[in-house]
Amino acid sequence: MANNRKFKSSKARKFEDLNVYKQARMLTNKVYEITRRGGFSKDYSLVDQIRRASVSVMSNIAEGFERGSNTEFIQFLYIAKGSCGEVRSQLTIAYDQKYVGEDDYKNLVERCVQVSVMLANFIGYLRGSGLRGAKFKKIPRKSMAEELDEMLEEIKRKHNKK
Repeated sequence: MANNRKFKSSKARKFEDLNVYKQARMLTNKVYEITRRGGFSKDYSLVDQIRRASVSVMSNIAEGFERGSNTEFIQFLYIAKGSCGEVRSQLTIAYDQKYVGEDDYKNLVERCVQVSVMLANFIGYLRGSGLRGAKFKKIPRKSMAEELDEMLEEIKRKHNKK
Protein backbone atom coordinates (compact mmCIF):
# COMPACT_ATOMS: atom_id res chain seq x y z
CA MET A 1 0.00 0.00 0.00
CA ALA A 2 2.39 2.64 -1.21
CA ASN A 3 -0.41 5.21 -1.39
CA ASN A 4 -0.90 5.10 2.37
CA ARG A 5 2.62 6.43 2.99
CA LYS A 6 1.70 9.86 1.70
CA PHE A 7 -1.00 10.14 4.36
CA LYS A 8 1.46 9.33 7.17
CA SER A 9 3.92 12.04 6.23
CA SER A 10 1.35 14.76 5.69
CA LYS A 11 -0.17 16.19 8.81
CA ALA A 12 -2.94 18.36 7.49
CA ARG A 13 -3.90 21.17 9.80
CA LYS A 14 -7.01 21.99 7.76
CA PHE A 15 -9.10 20.05 5.29
CA GLU A 16 -7.99 22.29 2.42
CA ASP A 17 -4.50 20.78 2.82
CA LEU A 18 -5.72 17.26 2.00
CA ASN A 19 -4.86 16.07 -1.52
CA VAL A 20 -8.16 14.21 -1.74
CA TYR A 21 -10.02 17.45 -0.98
CA LYS A 22 -8.05 19.29 -3.67
CA GLN A 23 -8.91 16.58 -6.22
CA ALA A 24 -12.58 16.65 -5.19
CA ARG A 25 -12.57 20.42 -5.66
CA MET A 26 -11.15 20.07 -9.18
CA LEU A 27 -13.84 17.48 -9.96
CA THR A 28 -16.57 19.83 -8.71
CA ASN A 29 -15.23 22.72 -10.79
CA LYS A 30 -15.18 20.50 -13.88
CA VAL A 31 -18.77 19.36 -13.20
CA TYR A 32 -19.90 22.99 -12.94
CA GLU A 33 -18.07 23.78 -16.18
CA ILE A 34 -19.71 21.01 -18.23
CA THR A 35 -23.19 21.63 -16.80
CA ARG A 36 -23.14 25.19 -18.18
CA ARG A 37 -22.94 23.91 -21.76
CA GLY A 38 -25.65 23.45 -24.38
CA GLY A 39 -28.44 20.98 -23.74
CA PHE A 40 -26.97 19.94 -20.41
CA SER A 41 -27.62 23.41 -18.98
CA LYS A 42 -31.32 23.04 -19.84
CA ASP A 43 -31.79 19.75 -17.95
CA TYR A 44 -32.25 21.56 -14.64
CA SER A 45 -33.00 18.46 -12.64
CA LEU A 46 -29.87 16.58 -13.74
CA VAL A 47 -27.72 19.71 -13.45
CA ASP A 48 -28.92 20.25 -9.89
CA GLN A 49 -28.43 16.61 -8.96
CA ILE A 50 -24.91 16.18 -10.37
CA ARG A 51 -23.77 19.51 -8.93
CA ARG A 52 -25.12 18.64 -5.48
CA ALA A 53 -23.45 15.22 -5.63
CA SER A 54 -20.07 16.71 -6.58
CA VAL A 55 -20.36 19.37 -3.87
CA SER A 56 -21.25 16.59 -1.43
CA VAL A 57 -17.90 14.91 -2.06
CA MET A 58 -16.03 18.07 -1.00
CA SER A 59 -18.41 18.92 1.82
CA ASN A 60 -18.28 15.52 3.45
CA ILE A 61 -14.48 15.50 3.41
CA ALA A 62 -14.54 18.93 5.06
CA GLU A 63 -17.22 18.10 7.63
CA GLY A 64 -15.62 14.80 8.57
CA PHE A 65 -12.24 16.46 9.03
CA GLU A 66 -13.72 19.12 11.29
CA ARG A 67 -15.49 16.60 13.53
CA GLY A 68 -12.24 15.81 15.34
CA SER A 69 -12.82 12.07 15.60
CA ASN A 70 -11.34 9.56 13.16
CA THR A 71 -14.42 7.35 13.53
CA GLU A 72 -16.65 10.21 12.40
CA PHE A 73 -14.14 11.27 9.75
CA ILE A 74 -14.18 7.76 8.26
CA GLN A 75 -17.99 7.79 8.24
CA PHE A 76 -18.02 11.07 6.29
CA LEU A 77 -15.33 9.81 3.91
CA TYR A 78 -17.59 6.85 3.09
CA ILE A 79 -20.44 9.28 2.36
CA ALA A 80 -18.08 11.28 0.12
CA LYS A 81 -17.14 8.05 -1.66
CA GLY A 82 -20.82 7.27 -2.22
CA SER A 83 -21.40 10.74 -3.62
CA CYS A 84 -18.48 10.18 -5.98
CA GLY A 85 -20.27 7.09 -7.31
CA GLU A 86 -23.41 9.17 -7.69
CA VAL A 87 -21.51 11.70 -9.84
CA ARG A 88 -20.24 8.85 -12.05
CA SER A 89 -23.76 7.51 -12.51
CA GLN A 90 -25.10 10.94 -13.41
CA LEU A 91 -22.23 11.46 -15.85
CA THR A 92 -23.31 8.27 -17.59
CA ILE A 93 -26.84 9.66 -17.89
CA ALA A 94 -25.42 12.92 -19.31
CA TYR A 95 -23.30 10.95 -21.79
CA ASP A 96 -26.25 8.77 -22.85
CA GLN A 97 -28.33 11.91 -23.42
CA LYS A 98 -25.47 13.37 -25.49
CA TYR A 99 -24.99 16.29 -23.09
CA VAL A 100 -21.25 15.52 -22.90
CA GLY A 101 -18.86 14.16 -25.47
CA GLU A 102 -16.88 10.97 -25.06
CA ASP A 103 -13.63 12.74 -24.12
CA ASP A 104 -15.25 14.81 -21.36
CA TYR A 105 -17.14 11.76 -20.15
CA LYS A 106 -14.02 9.59 -19.93
CA ASN A 107 -11.99 12.38 -18.33
CA LEU A 108 -14.60 13.06 -15.66
CA VAL A 109 -15.25 9.39 -14.91
CA GLU A 110 -11.49 8.93 -14.54
CA ARG A 111 -11.37 11.87 -12.09
CA CYS A 112 -14.24 10.33 -10.12
CA VAL A 113 -12.47 6.98 -9.95
CA GLN A 114 -9.25 8.71 -8.87
CA VAL A 115 -11.04 10.55 -6.03
CA SER A 116 -12.84 7.37 -5.03
CA VAL A 117 -9.56 5.42 -4.85
CA MET A 118 -7.95 8.22 -2.84
CA LEU A 119 -10.88 8.15 -0.42
CA ALA A 120 -10.63 4.36 -0.08
CA ASN A 121 -6.88 4.57 0.58
CA PHE A 122 -7.38 7.36 3.10
CA ILE A 123 -10.08 5.37 4.90
CA GLY A 124 -7.74 2.37 5.00
CA TYR A 125 -4.95 4.50 6.41
CA LEU A 126 -7.15 6.02 9.11
CA ARG A 127 -8.54 2.62 10.10
CA GLY A 128 -5.07 1.13 10.46
CA SER A 129 -3.45 4.14 12.11
CA GLY A 130 -4.75 3.65 15.63
CA LEU A 131 -5.27 7.41 15.82
CA ARG A 132 -8.48 8.55 17.42
CA GLY A 133 -8.51 12.15 16.24
CA ALA A 134 -7.97 15.65 17.59
CA LYS A 135 -11.10 15.44 19.74
CA PHE A 136 -9.33 12.90 21.96
CA LYS A 137 -5.97 14.65 22.34
CA LYS A 138 -5.08 15.42 25.90
CA ILE A 139 -4.50 19.09 26.32
CA PRO A 140 -1.82 19.81 28.89
CA ARG A 141 -3.44 21.71 31.75
CA LYS A 142 -1.79 23.97 34.24
CA SER A 143 -2.33 23.40 37.90
CA MET A 144 -4.71 25.68 39.77
CA ALA A 145 -1.73 27.25 41.55
CA GLU A 146 0.00 28.01 38.22
CA GLU A 147 -3.15 29.61 36.84
CA LEU A 148 -3.60 31.73 39.97
CA ASP A 149 0.05 32.81 39.86
CA GLU A 150 -0.37 33.90 36.23
CA MET A 151 -3.53 35.82 37.05
CA LEU A 152 -1.83 37.59 39.95
CA GLU A 153 1.15 38.51 37.76
CA GLU A 154 -1.21 39.93 35.13
CA ILE A 155 -3.02 42.01 37.77
CA LYS A 156 0.31 43.29 39.11
CA ARG A 157 1.46 44.28 35.61
CA LYS A 158 -1.77 46.15 34.93
CA HIS A 159 -1.63 47.86 38.33
CA ASN A 160 2.01 48.94 37.85
CA LYS A 161 1.19 50.52 34.47
CA LYS A 162 -1.17 53.01 36.15
